[in-house]
Amino acid sequence: MANMIQYAKEQVSRVIAQAYEKAAAAGALPGGVAVKGTVEIPKDPKNGDYAASFAMAGAKAMKMAPRAIAQALVDHMDLGDTPFASVEIAGPGFLNFRLGHRWYGQVLSAIESEGALYGQSQEGQGKRVMVEFVSANPTGPMHMGNARGGVLGDTLANVLRRDGYDTWKEFYVNDAGNQINKFALSLQARYLQILLGEENVPFPEDGYRGEDIKELARAFHQEHGDSYRDVPEEKRLADLAAFGLARNVPKMKEDLRRYGIEYDEWFFESTLHQSGFVAETVELLTQKGWTYEKDGALWLKTAQLLRQKYLAEGKSEKQVDKLDLKDDVLRRANGFYTYFAADIAYHRNKLEIRGFDLCINVWGADHHGHVARLQAALDGLGLDGSHRLVVVLMQLVNLLQDGQPVRMSKRSGKTIALHDLLDEVSVDAARYFFNSRAATSPVDFDLDLAVREDSENPVYYVQYAHARICTLVARLAQEGYPVPAADQVQGEVLTAEEETALVRTLAKFPEEIHTAARDYDPSRINRYLTDLAGDFHRFYGACRIKGEEPALLAARLKLADSVRSVLANGLNLLGVTAPEKM
Repeated sequence: MANMIQYAKEQVSRVIAQAYEKAAAAGALPGGVAVKGTVEIPKDPKNGDYAASFAMAGAKAMKMAPRAIAQALVDHMDLGDTPFASVEIAGPGFLNFRLGHRWYGQVLSAIESEGALYGQSQEGQGKRVMVEFVSANPTGPMHMGNARGGVLGDTLANVLRRDGYDTWKEFYVNDAGNQINKFALSLQARYLQILLGEENVPFPEDGYRGEDIKELARAFHQEHGDSYRDVPEEKRLADLAAFGLARNVPKMKEDLRRYGIEYDEWFFESTLHQSGFVAETVELLTQKGWTYEKDGALWLKTAQLLRQKYLAEGKSEKQVDKLDLKDDVLRRANGFYTYFAADIAYHRNKLEIRGFDLCINVWGADHHGHVARLQAALDGLGLDGSHRLVVVLMQLVNLLQDGQPVRMSKRSGKTIALHDLLDEVSVDAARYFFNSRAATSPVDFDLDLAVREDSENPVYYVQYAHARICTLVARLAQEGYPVPAADQVQGEVLTAEEETALVRTLAKFPEEIHTAARDYDPSRINRYLTDLAGDFHRFYGACRIKGEEPALLAARLKLADSVRSVLANGLNLLGVTAPEKM
């Protein structure tokens, strides 16, 4: 698909290569020299649209001054069949190229022909990528941290798909292990308190204290009465956990669906235990010599695996020796497998059984220490976890209201639930704000700003630009000026600085998608859309459309409609609506 930025860079390299061959044939430059310079976009437009360093890169091999090389290249350069209007020598020997109207017209043509798929590429080569995100414990409602992870993972998967990857979205349901036992104990305490009185039943010190636990206990009591008062505790706990999960998981799905997130699969941890896959995975590690027994438990040689991993990555023996590397328990002395064992099995399922080329997990920053250990364990299974497992670590959300932080704690039951947040702000605002910064940076979510309808609110600012163009296009169509086809537009009339800057920003969209996919940073799309909306507002303020002579009116109208198309395109990647009226 059309990446007009990449196209222009390739044309710079082609033009210089052709000029070099001609100059060498004419004796102006020494022949047979292979020179590879860089082609960059200067920060200051006064230095041209593209700057090439070929002359400096070839100075040593050619034994000539860079400016002399640059002059010889310019003297033998033909820009006739290129997107460039001119080239000039600058500084120590840079070749600065300026784009011509032909390129600007090609950008508008690419946007028109590709429509909603503008920016799509095949960079991913169809590789199968799983993005696992949110994966919250099903022991309570979705909260603010889940909200950020949700939009980061969802948008990243969208961006990867547009960049040519075959993507899969997955939620890993931790319906087994210690947190489910804690969940059941919390429910049991609340249930027995209903029967025996709060003062007679102590609540677990590390239990879940949220109101949702009380509600589940009341619902269980309404359905079963006191029939579970005297049953064996093991059965009571198992049935309480099953009761709670059967209600919590559908609520999670409902909240995420309201938030605009649909998964390809909800994968349950319990299936790994029930099928024997966790035990099988641990046995494989044992067969490969990566485990040992101690104090009745089975341990993974994590320290040895990490040492091997870090040395392969370039760390020195001395650097590795300074790390506090420790082994991990896979199976406790009581025969139960640890969460780490289940996690290794789950990722083996992803990479080996289901055959994903790459697995991307969006995790909270507090999981930092778990990343390398899991990658190393997968390396030990021969699955190249160091390269095939990528973990995007997400910083916290700071919720603000009236300029003050809103505190939240799951333990105390003061969690800010996702459904409560979406009762206060729109889904569009929530998704836009949570994706506004790279995962590695914390986000300040200002509740007051999120509901404002002015240019200070970034999502409103971008959506308003889209709606403004829709209104403009509809009004001019009624007056007999429909949006023209790209081949009917005279690109040479777009000469104002605000016009050419706007086209250049439109051309950046495919590159932004690719870079966002490459760096696992979907917040680039937010920043791009804000820049595009800003460039449009400046253009609209400086360049009149209605009332201009026909050729200029048509070109500017086409340019505005192209902005509308790309804004809608980018907002769709974010899962944010593009309203036609505001």
